[in-house]
Amino acid sequence: MISAYGWYWKKRRFGGIYRVELEKFKAREFYTNDEFIHYQKNELRKLLLHAYQTVPYYTSLFDQIGLTQAKIENFELSDLKSIPYLSKNDLRLNGTSALISSNVSKGRAFYASSGSTGTPVQIVYTHDLHQKMTAAMENRVRNWAGITFKDARGMIGGRRVVPDGESKGPFYRYNMFEHQVYYSAYHIGNKTIQDYVHAMKKYNVKWMTGYTMSNYFLARFIEEAGISVPTMNAVITSSEKLTDEMRATFQRVYGCRTYDSYSGVEACGLISECEKGSLHISPEIGIIELLDEEGNPVLPGEVGEAVCTGLLNFDQPLIRYQIGDRIRLSLHQHCECGRNMPIVDEIVGRTEDVVIGQDGREMVRFHGIFIGIPSIIEGQIIQHTLSSFEIKLVVATSLSKEENELIVTRMKSQLGNIEVTIHEVDSIPRTANGKFKAVISNVKR
Repeated sequence: MISAYGWYWKKRRFGGIYRVELEKFKAREFYTNDEFIHYQKNELRKLLLHAYQTVPYYTSLFDQIGLTQAKIENFELSDLKSIPYLSKNDLRLNGTSALISSNVSKGRAFYASSGSTGTPVQIVYTHDLHQKMTAAMENRVRNWAGITFKDARGMIGGRRVVPDGESKGPFYRYNMFEHQVYYSAYHIGNKTIQDYVHAMKKYNVKWMTGYTMSNYFLARFIEEAGISVPTMNAVITSSEKLTDEMRATFQRVYGCRTYDSYSGVEACGLISECEKGSLHISPEIGIIELLDEEGNPVLPGEVGEAVCTGLLNFDQPLIRYQIGDRIRLSLHQHCECGRNMPIVDEIVGRTEDVVIGQDGREMVRFHGIFIGIPSIIEGQIIQHTLSSFEIKLVVATSLSKEENELIVTRMKSQLGNIEVTIHEVDSIPRTANGKFKAVISNVKR
């Protein structure tokens, strides 16, 4: 059944216009700065016109701010600042209704974000959007790391490979149509590590990808156990901050380089590491404004809030979307690779505390704890002891008994027999950069 779904999933992403779009990304890879600016301006005008004509949310908004069709036809990138931000809450409230285009595209389906800090946003994907994003990932992520989607891979993501927190395994599933071993992110520990390595050897895994921290936990447990594993061609990480220590661990364990990347289900931005080690923004995926607290562009070397305008999704346009991340623009905007794509030094604040299970397992991802509970605006998980957890929730309306029980059940499905208390609060304390940690652990390894 896993492989049957893998066949459908591969066809959805690699069929249709995928090959044509892949060649387009390759052709644009070494555009000049002027060519990228011209490309973004033309695509932005198409997006704005489409949004004005077919998306109720933007029809109303543009009328309010006086953005007419005539003005859109002469719209410049510098004019973006005249359009109000789209907040996460705006997307949560309107994402499946007023933000959807009246022009129906083929294969439209909704996919949820990780939902680690509150009710997930719902992003609509068509066949075309899936294939464009897949082409971008192939060219700008995998190819830059010297691999292709055809190479056998190990993946650690948010899908629940094993339904229960306490299980005998196996802790992986195999998708033969994509040569993919999908590992559980929730059972990585010294008692399970042999099972993970067994799958690497059995299916001849050539590269590892997925959550940064989970991949690091896996490599570290392998090293501590003294187990030999096949030499890999690359490790490609995402979702959390990649440190020098992690890179060194992957090099020792797998004998290969690590390549960092940043994207998201919102499909409005892509940052990936080239063969020379620079993190480049791909301009065709979206326009990423890096802004200070007053809404002005930051200077090279400074950290700014990422405000994204996606250029690929016309069915659910995200225009000046406050995605919630902060990015440091690099002082050095020239790379030996020869690509004229903006360079960033780091995506700030992608580090969460590590939760330690009673059997020694380690995890940072709590994918889906809040899915399907729309009253939750924000949520924070706190580990006090190995078996005691607290969840703080900011809610629009108080949760029902059934909703509270669902959250507890989901927590136990990841961590086994634990105690969970839930508190509804007015707010969750922010750090100096205005964000809050989704996960806090008072238990140390």
